Amino acid sequence: MQLLQQLYLSHFGHLPIAMTPITGAGSNRGYYRMEAPDGKTVIGVVGTSIDENHAFIYLSKHFRKRQLPVPEVFAVSDDGMRYLQQDLGPTSLFDALKGGRDAGGRYNLHEQQLLIETIRQLPNIQVRGARELNWEYCYPQPEFNDENVLFDLNYFKYCFLKPSGLDFHELKLEANFRLFAKDLLAEPTESFMYRDFQARNVMLDADGHPSFIDFQGGRKGPYYYDLASFLWQASARYPDKLRWRLIYEYYRSLKNFTEVPSKRHFIDRLALFVLFRTLQVLGAYGYRGYFERKQHFIDSIPPAIDNLRQMLKNGDFHYPYLVDMLTRLTELPQFESKEPEPKTRADGFRTTERNVYQAHRNDGPATFSKYDGRGPLVVRVFSFSYRKGIPEDTSGNGGGYVFDCRSTHNPGRYEPYKMITGLDEPVIRFLEDDGEILTFLESVYRLADAHVERYLQRGFTDLMFSFGCTGGQHRSVYSAQHLAEHLNRKYGIEVHICHREQNITQILPAQ
Repeated sequence: MQLLQQLYLSHFGHLPIAMTPITGAGSNRGYYRMEAPDGKTVIGVVGTSIDENHAFIYLSKHFRKRQLPVPEVFAVSDDGMRYLQQDLGPTSLFDALKGGRDAGGRYNLHEQQLLIETIRQLPNIQVRGARELNWEYCYPQPEFNDENVLFDLNYFKYCFLKPSGLDFHELKLEANFRLFAKDLLAEPTESFMYRDFQARNVMLDADGHPSFIDFQGGRKGPYYYDLASFLWQASARYPDKLRWRLIYEYYRSLKNFTEVPSKRHFIDRLALFVLFRTLQVLGAYGYRGYFERKQHFIDSIPPAIDNLRQMLKNGDFHYPYLVDMLTRLTELPQFESKEPEPKTRADGFRTTERNVYQAHRNDGPATFSKYDGRGPLVVRVFSFSYRKGIPEDTSGNGGGYVFDCRSTHNPGRYEPYKMITGLDEPVIRFLEDDGEILTFLESVYRLADAHVERYLQRGFTDLMFSFGCTGGQHRSVYSAQHLAEHLNRKYGIEVHICHREQNITQILPAQ
């Protein structure tokens, strides 16, 4: 610590007034938050490997040259064992997602948006970060290869599979491992494989924008690896719907940086890396849990096995013996699933696919009004209590849409929520965990989007949406606020919000 303080002194011209260890880091390096008299902070790092330090310092400088969101390195000691880097703040994405993890993987809309923005940034660092990068600086090796793959697969075999007590044919398994490794490396790649892309290594600024740390273990490798590593992290328990949304967001973002394969090919390749990453994680959990006796890793094994079980059920892997052995592994008594199988439901009504009239470009608009072309559009969104009547329309246009929220689960029936509203986090999480309000709003959004788009095309000036519930406090407030923010964010239009029974008004300005 004294040598780190001397480095700080030589760079800034004064000693730090405080030096606080940062706990929870996964590596053996020491991290300290060092504070100046004016309150500004930097992160001091004491490394255990000069090569690892050099890798981080080089990659940081290279990524910043490419204008990527990573910390700046301010100073490095002469022996290369200590350095000072930019402090990106105290909040990681892992911290920000705590509520969703604690709720068993039910992430609210704010948490989902953080995940979406993070996953959109991943191709940026993978593809743009790889340009003109000198791979020889990567630690401990410059490229992901078959030695990496076979090492991790054998790590799984010796640290997890054998301690499980499952009987298996080692030569047949080894043959499938080699075929699996060949398939994983079948496509050449020029992207940067982060290697340790996880929520703990994503820092959020005051506005919630992500920056990246702890990339010193990265190397040239397939971009599928990081996506699989992030989205199939066992403890996160991302629901399938959210996981597929994030895959779509990643795929769409990747198109901005490089030529991409077809969606079908992309999904098939991703499935291979998900399987590989799951076995790799189980190997680590086995070593840390079975051999080092660390309870956290033992507790992490069941959700990882659940991931594997679901993967084998939905995947189409061409390694017969490996698949058979893994299936038998998931059926061992100690790994029996504790969660019920999800129920399926009917698709419901289907409309005819026959198009009654094929539109022609010379037909002109379907409707015409003397109000066309006046613009700009202003949307007004109300929440209200049915006990006090539907809000009055002051525009003279007839009142617009009125949506009844009373079919959804009411938080107001429960004592903890009676004194707070649909703007407060406990109510928001209650409604989103329950899920009925989200299904309700999906239909509202589709209707509202179509209406707003048509009004914008025609230059109309006013549109009104009202949401009613029993007391105008929870469900209607939540729905009105979320529709207003959705329309403002998606279309950049001015939206006036009025939570009538709460005496709350707000204007979201045109963007």
